[in-house]
Amino acid sequence: MTRLEVEDSTRIIVTGQASILLRMDAEKMRAMLLKLPHVAETMQWGANLVFWVGAKAIGGKMFALVNLDGDGKGVISYAAGPERYAELLEIDGLFPAPYMARIHWVAAERWSVFRVPEWEAELRAAYELTLAKLPPKVRKVLALPATKQKQLIAERRKLLAAKQG
Repeated sequence: MTRLEVEDSTRIIVTGQASILLRMDAEKMRAMLLKLPHVAETMQWGANLVFWVGAKAIGGKMFALVNLDGDGKGVISYAAGPERYAELLEIDGLFPAPYMARIHWVAAERWSVFRVPEWEAELRAAYELTLAKLPPKVRKVLALPATKQKQLIAERRKLLAAKQG
């Protein structure tokens, strides 16, 4: 049986099956991020899902990293920007992201740091911050029709693979 208690106008406690719908996890985060325009995903540095604004192959920039390792380095890291970095570090459960703190990234030790709508706002802000920093040549590619973008990305990946091999 599901029980819903309203304690005050800002706090709702949900128990039972309905509470599952209100929790964030790696799969929900992945689905949410991949719905944003021009987002690409790679698996890097062990079991880390890295989310890019624009494909890495065309010079896109990463804005979030979901850690699937369970190695104590947090469940997710994301770009906070210099304006919000210190403010976010005051929130219980957020800490400077390993290897990325110098570029103003924060990490969350658990998914319950924020509610789902807050996670959506945080990651949308990280996305927008990163999109604004893309070089003009990457922006040009992102402005192309989807089929032309895919063709350019495929060509670039093939070129990069040939250089490595």
